[in-house]
Amino acid sequence: MFQTFEHAGDAPETAARVKALRALMSQAGLDALLVPRADEHQGEYVPACAERLRWLTGFSGSAGLAIVARRGAALIVDGRYTVQSRAEVDNDAFTFPDLTRARIAEWIGDHLSAGQTVGFDPWLHTGAEIAQLTEKLGKKRIKLRPTPRNLVDRAWGRARPPAPSAPIMAQAQKHAGRAASDKIADVQARLKADGQDAVVLTLPDSIAWAFNIRGGDVAHNPVALAFAIIPVHGKAELFVDAAKLGRDARAHLEPVTRVAEPSQLALRLKALRAAGKTVRLDTATAAFALARALGRSLAKGADPCIALKARKTAAEIKGARAAHVRDGLAVVRFLAWLDEHAARGIDEIAAVTELERCRTETGALREISFDTIAGSGPNGAIVHYRVTRATNRRLRAGELFLVDSGGQYIDGTTDITRTVAIGKPTAEMRDRFTRVLKGHIAIATARFPKGTRGIDLDPFARRALWDAGLDYDHGTGHGIGSFLSVHEGPQSISRAGMTELVPGMLLSNEPGYYKTGAYGIRIENVVLVNEPETPVGGDRPMMSFETLTLAPIDLRLVARDLLDPAEAAWLDAYHARVCEALSSSLDPAARDWLATATRAIG
Repeated sequence: MFQTFEHAGDAPETAARVKALRALMSQAGLDALLVPRADEHQGEYVPACAERLRWLTGFSGSAGLAIVARRGAALIVDGRYTVQSRAEVDNDAFTFPDLTRARIAEWIGDHLSAGQTVGFDPWLHTGAEIAQLTEKLGKKRIKLRPTPRNLVDRAWGRARPPAPSAPIMAQAQKHAGRAASDKIADVQARLKADGQDAVVLTLPDSIAWAFNIRGGDVAHNPVALAFAIIPVHGKAELFVDAAKLGRDARAHLEPVTRVAEPSQLALRLKALRAAGKTVRLDTATAAFALARALGRSLAKGADPCIALKARKTAAEIKGARAAHVRDGLAVVRFLAWLDEHAARGIDEIAAVTELERCRTETGALREISFDTIAGSGPNGAIVHYRVTRATNRRLRAGELFLVDSGGQYIDGTTDITRTVAIGKPTAEMRDRFTRVLKGHIAIATARFPKGTRGIDLDPFARRALWDAGLDYDHGTGHGIGSFLSVHEGPQSISRAGMTELVPGMLLSNEPGYYKTGAYGIRIENVVLVNEPETPVGGDRPMMSFETLTLAPIDLRLVARDLLDPAEAAWLDAYHARVCEALSSSLDPAARDWLATATRAIG
């Protein structure tokens, strides 16, 4: 299996590990230390050797920051992890202040005095974050100091896993839609327009996109950990462990880049600085250490690959459609199995295992796109719940089962959530589910003009919940990669979604509702932003979404009287499309199940 069910954190050891870390802090003359969930590349997902926050605290979420002071320690997480963090982490060793990461200076100011020092690893924080924190702490006369060696790594010692070294493969142009040389030329054109001599790329998915390569250094993400420099003229430079490159990968890269070991990056940056070159670096995503190395050569600017890869090529869109048909068949087979076996008392791990088996049987699965979220009853209310042998729970009649999962295929990445009734749902469950569905449909059917941002659409998904005094504490949608990261920027549908949506972008549509200690509800499909068209009778072109995900929505949870005629028509049309696209490839039993699951509600 691609997913395991062991919990890598070790809450009983937390107090001892914090004590050992404080001893190292004392030796280093530090009064507090920042421990983020990050690696040198600042990606959302990190290799095992970079899971420092999990090792120290036991928290297994994908975003968080610990602050360890001589007296007192705090774990800062966002709304997705409020319940999970308290369940996983030693509550005697850490507190959980209601603060965002941007407000950590408040906690530090309350626990440290003027003249004291906070340490941080310069590779694990962005330049922008350190600049903001330096300004805020400076007002309190508290100093920030980079540490020459990571103190958590010293405490972790020999038990720390080794750095990954998975092989790199070329991504065929038939899947990418464009040659690496063309993509690099696009980046160079932007550098020329901005009067810059080079750009340093640090994000693994940007490098994978630019060079048409894929890897396996990070679980569930087909990326290689590397750095790159693209000059305004001439060949690019890729800084990567040579052990990852076989003959085919070297042949693919040779025409467009020179390959060097990662240890050579510092020398190249020093040379660029000495030559007086202007070097672009995205300080919002790149490590502070790189900004410091560039010094006066630094030109702050967005990673140009982020916006370029967000708009999918025709080949990537074709691949996404094919991947979602394939994935839809696997999900339907799983849902049919679930309906048959739920009454027999299966548990969350059995469900996850069966779903992965269904995807594997497609013969095309390269990886799952993230650890499956399979939450039964109260576990479903933990937004990013990950089942372990310690938390594994049986599916019980009268409860809801939330399954959020996805696959990595050579032609596309999928992400789908379905909430399923186990037995007879309550009236409250059906009400909440239908309000979430109404929000989902509002996004799916939205028309919007050029210039619309995700923040403008986000309220569409919440209206029916707001009417009942309800809401959810996560974004409505995130960008999706093309056989890349399942969470991709810059596009999103959220309260922070300031990026303009343009044709060719892939996003998730996933409103939800969570009742702590009882159940969770989320309905998620992947959508594609269509080219603008002028509606009949209109005078302005409008963009819209095409829903790519193909799987039934549980009709047992739909309160028909809450849907207006247009919403009911959308649901019937969507289900008719699911049935038409998938039925012919299913065995008779699954085909019959699908026909019932997609029946018209009128």
